[in-house]
Amino acid sequence: MAYVEVKAKTVEMAIEAAMRELGVTERDRLDIEVLQEPERGFFGFGGQDAIVKVSERSGGKRSRSRNRSRSKATQTKSESPASQPAPNPKNPDRQRQSGGGNRPGNGRSRSASGSGSDKVKAKVDDRDALGTEGQEPLVRGFLEGLLESFGLEGSVETRIDEDVIVANVVGEQTEALVGPRGSVMEAVHELTKTVLQRTAQDPARVRIDIAGYAERRRQALTIYAGDLIKQVQGEGGELMLEPMSASDRKVIHDAVAAHDGVRSYSEGEAPGRYVVIAAAEEGSAAEES
Repeated sequence: MAYVEVKAKTVEMAIEAAMRELGVTERDRLDIEVLQEPERGFFGFGGQDAIVKVSERSGGKRSRSRNRSRSKATQTKSESPASQPAPNPKNPDRQRQSGGGNRPGNGRSRSASGSGSDKVKAKVDDRDALGTEGQEPLVRGFLEGLLESFGLEGSVETRIDEDVIVANVVGEQTEALVGPRGSVMEAVHELTKTVLQRTAQDPARVRIDIAGYAERRRQALTIYAGDLIKQVQGEGGELMLEPMSASDRKVIHDAVAAHDGVRSYSEGEAPGRYVVIAAAEEGSAAEES
């Protein structure tokens, strides 16, 4: 028995798609098996679609009745050659669709096509036109949901600082979201930016600190950069630092910019991009990248 397997966001949508593919309009003529139930993801991540296996029941009075109807329709067409276009033996379905330009069926077909086009256009602008204030609750809600999903006790504090959404995740258990050298926190930061990109037309910039790690890291890097700056000021030349994340590189650049006689610039490609601290030429300024 022929069958189709269809994937869609819901079971009903999958069944409707299967009915269209099989050319069946009555659901009670189908055998339906749900192979996979749909699952909602977390803020659009990790979900799965429904999968159904659908086949048309063979035999029965309905099938014979349908065949007799088709035979009768064929006979009627053959008896009225003047009112019907000549059948196309290669594609009889196309011949039936092309005849009778004013039929309601054709009108519905054109309307459905137009509706589909409208859906595509609407999909391009389906994100909300949210300002920074409107995106702040999205950031807070995502991070609170993340804590709940991981079963961690903590809270999220957000504020807006010069059009930047600053989020602080506090609580002893939230250290689990920091990771070695802040690697997990960087991933959380990227996920948060993705949520805004998928929701808002003009995503705001976000700065995240978890369990105070970013502030401690900033202070440690500032002290580290200060020692290197003194070395370059005294000896000249340049010092190449180890690869760092974009946020860590910015801390180094900010520290260098606060001192005279030195400059900084970045080289390499992420994740191996690094900062170089060098003696500044006369009239040159510190660079950030």
